[in-house]
Amino acid sequence: MRAIEKWVDKFCRDHPHFGIPNLMLYIAVGNVVVYLLDTFSLGVGISAFLDFSRYDIFHGQIWRLVTFIFLPQSGDFLFFKGSGIFFVVLSAYFYYWIGNLLEREWGTARFCVFYLGGVVLNIVYGLITGYASMHYINLSLFFAFAVLYPDMQVLLFYILPVKVKWLAWIDAALFALDVVSCLLARYWIGTFLPLVAILNFFIFFWSDFMEALNYRKRRFQHQHSQQTVNFKKATKTAYEKKGYIHKCAVCGKTDTEYPDMEFRYCSKCNGYYCYCMEHINDHEHI
Repeated sequence: MRAIEKWVDKFCRDHPHFGIPNLMLYIAVGNVVVYLLDTFSLGVGISAFLDFSRYDIFHGQIWRLVTFIFLPQSGDFLFFKGSGIFFVVLSAYFYYWIGNLLEREWGTARFCVFYLGGVVLNIVYGLITGYASMHYINLSLFFAFAVLYPDMQVLLFYILPVKVKWLAWIDAALFALDVVSCLLARYWIGTFLPLVAILNFFIFFWSDFMEALNYRKRRFQHQHSQQTVNFKKATKTAYEKKGYIHKCAVCGKTDTEYPDMEFRYCSKCNGYYCYCMEHINDHEHI
């Protein structure tokens, strides 16, 4: 994973003009146009000539390798599902918005590698198994957005303010539920499709995952180290004996009497002397 991530970084540096600027605008508009064509085609069903079909692709209809990208995902909007033009337009606008922010954050080259990489993985999986879908690719786009902007608030349906990270956790839980349900039902295509479709997300954020895991590991080791354990015991013993932990060597204030006061220890004093914030920078060194 790390090697692929490094290759992507190098490729984007060497080819800054790679990709299609404002790619998500074309995809969002395509979603709405295909939906409208399906709606007003008098039962012809334009989507039937555009969706991913391994049989038809192997029989010459190679445009399906590209056109399935523009199919609206049945009105899916995050973990909400609905039908009608409202959900289709809302979903298209939302993914255009987050795609545009990601492109501004990463640059056109990196964003296109990310999105088109997911599309290519989906196509390869579809050619092997016969089934491909853009739903999980769009979900990987949202996960990337949530990692970069976790505390950004969005107005859900233009009404409810919700932080992006909470929406991402809900979507992640439903994503895991889909995988487990397909696994229990022994529906192997449905089990591995989500994992393959968002593999690009794990590739791009592999370093972040490893850094987070290492941080948690170091934090666990620090909290359970003998030094930390001894310090906690000594702090508890001092509090039980004296009724406080920190006491200013100048004015005698303690953390018990002034719980909001911060106390510091002076490194220039000859000994272990504590001072309140009023005297840490205003005292004679011992």
